Amino acid sequence: MSGRLQMSEKELKRVKLFEVVKQGHKTLKDVSGQLEISYRQTLRLNAAYREKGDIGLIHENCGKKSSNRLSGELKEKILNIYRSRYSGFGPTFVAEKLAEEYEINISVSSFRNIVIESGEWKKTHNTKIYRSRRERRSRFGELIQFDGSSHKWFGEDHPSCCLMTMIDDATNARLGRFFVQETILAGMSILELWINKYGIPEALYGDKKNAFVLTHEPTDAELLLGITKPKSHFGWGLDDLGIYMITANSAQAKGRVERNHGIDQDRLIKELRLANITTIDDSNAFLDSYYYPKMNKKFVCKASKTEDAHVPLGDVDLSEILCYRYDRKVGNDYIVRFENRLFQILKSEFLPRSGDKVVVKVKLDGTLSILWKNNKLPIKEIINTKDDKSEDVA
Repeated sequence: MSGRLQMSEKELKRVKLFEVVKQGHKTLKDVSGQLEISYRQTLRLNAAYREKGDIGLIHENCGKKSSNRLSGELKEKILNIYRSRYSGFGPTFVAEKLAEEYEINISVSSFRNIVIESGEWKKTHNTKIYRSRRERRSRFGELIQFDGSSHKWFGEDHPSCCLMTMIDDATNARLGRFFVQETILAGMSILELWINKYGIPEALYGDKKNAFVLTHEPTDAELLLGITKPKSHFGWGLDDLGIYMITANSAQAKGRVERNHGIDQDRLIKELRLANITTIDDSNAFLDSYYYPKMNKKFVCKASKTEDAHVPLGDVDLSEILCYRYDRKVGNDYIVRFENRLFQILKSEFLPRSGDKVVVKVKLDGTLSILWKNNKLPIKEIINTKDDKSEDVA
């Protein structure tokens, strides 16, 4: 076969079989079964072999350049753009950006091959542990996964901050905000944004973190106040809203939101870099105006059922529900002590007795109120007891 094109393993097998047919040791029907092709195609290939020999079984396109082949000039242009603007970006993201910003439509695999051929990338093989994926919930709002991702979102020269993300399990619709840290304030704030936009979901799925879920036994102080099942401030808010909290035992259990962290730590960091954004306020505006509309358009899918599981918020004041709550006891002279501050309960229709338990609520904006049996009490803060000066709070 000197001077001929190199044959594939499949073509070499065909040569051997048709040579056996030629010598009369096999029938074309036998060869058709061995090659797993139709009898008609077997006849055609046998005729080509008898007429042209081995070369008759080589595919006609072998050795020819593809009609869709990218020109060397275009490849060089793509590489220059990649090196100057998108260095380190993933192939899918770069292919999207080339189409979006330079009107160069190229497949992900073609771009990957260009960069590998240039020697800037090497082929890698990932070995992953097998995990079975849980079925999605059937309705929008039936289950919302939420989690925080602390990372150096604005680059190595800037401090870490936390992106709190909520993602619907049925549709992949998501919402997020940047905060300095993953705190209860961050959790309440992102939940408030979700409820104001979509309504009250049926359930949340998150980590076993003390900021959101308390797992300890009640302390002596809590038992004295009659608290047998301690709840976090976040947990009390969920109870009032009728939202069921499901806790995950591992990061893999929150697969959907964890995978989105991976996407964001790739795409979002690069989008922020391209937009020259390095502050939390600017990045939150960017999330609303550009990033989430784009990502939701790309990744949101239809739920298997059309009905929405969210409950409309109605006239509910979320600031009274998503807040900090502290149990205290009424002292002598109707005084309530809270964080080294004194509050005088004023005379009213609803008046607790000394020793009764009251709830001190602190809204996310710092506004304070005291409730007894779900009734807000009129109070004034005692500023300076020596001069008997005070300030009305409610």
